[in-house]
Amino acid sequence: MFELRISVLDCGTPVPPSCRSTVPAPREKRQGTGALQGAYGAVGQTSYFATASWSAALLCRFLTCLRQNRSTVFSRSSHHQVVTEPSIPWPHAPTHQLSGHGTFFVTAGTYRKAHHFRSADRLAVLHRGLLSVAKEFSWSLEAWAVFSNHYHFVGHSPENAPDASSLPDMLSVLHTKIAAWVNKHDCTPGRQVWFNYRETRLTYQKSYFARLNYVHQNPVKHRLVLVANQYPWCSAGWFEETASAAVVRSVYRFGSDRVNVPDEFEPLVDWDPPS
Repeated sequence: MFELRISVLDCGTPVPPSCRSTVPAPREKRQGTGALQGAYGAVGQTSYFATASWSAALLCRFLTCLRQNRSTVFSRSSHHQVVTEPSIPWPHAPTHQLSGHGTFFVTAGTYRKAHHFRSADRLAVLHRGLLSVAKEFSWSLEAWAVFSNHYHFVGHSPENAPDASSLPDMLSVLHTKIAAWVNKHDCTPGRQVWFNYRETRLTYQKSYFARLNYVHQNPVKHRLVLVANQYPWCSAGWFEETASAAVVRSVYRFGSDRVNVPDEFEPLVDWDPPS
């Protein structure tokens, strides 16, 4: 028999059914700074520890499964359950063309510009929520930036819809779910979280490219990072990875500082950017 102590960090692929019976219930839990559960999943680092005595054959079987599922995490309960962190539903590669059904620049802010999403954990939930609800409503996002008290995005309305009438419903679903989630964690049921949103239909290519760059570079405008792709909750890094170098240079050439966009927000974030 072997005495084994296991530490598994974060969430990922479920343990195969053949291995689940070998996983003991966790006896001790050490929680990191961001183990939040709720709307559009939880984020953060949670380490789970378990101690068990196994036979050599059982130990070999478990280690084989562990190598195949490096990001396994055990459930909080005492039962042999497995939970995974929802993945971020990244959009398809950007088309960089105006849509005949409607391309929109959208800004939404919190009530009284309150910083409900100041922590990295909460920003991650809002970020994932925005991308998830856009996918659910078949909106194609080309650029986005999420902050402590507002967000922006540029998106195309659904190709299978005659117009963009689904935009209010999409944002209503997002705001309702996120508000319920953040109010639950703040113990403030019924508190108004969101104020309103503004949308502008983009009909000129230059205006479209300028606002794409404006949204990509918005974390720099708000002095949160020196380079936009260092900010995890905006589209700059995704854009630079999915678009060609020529397209990236072309979009980044448009002067975002001259775009006339009401953006009177001063976001905050409890996060140390890369140096």
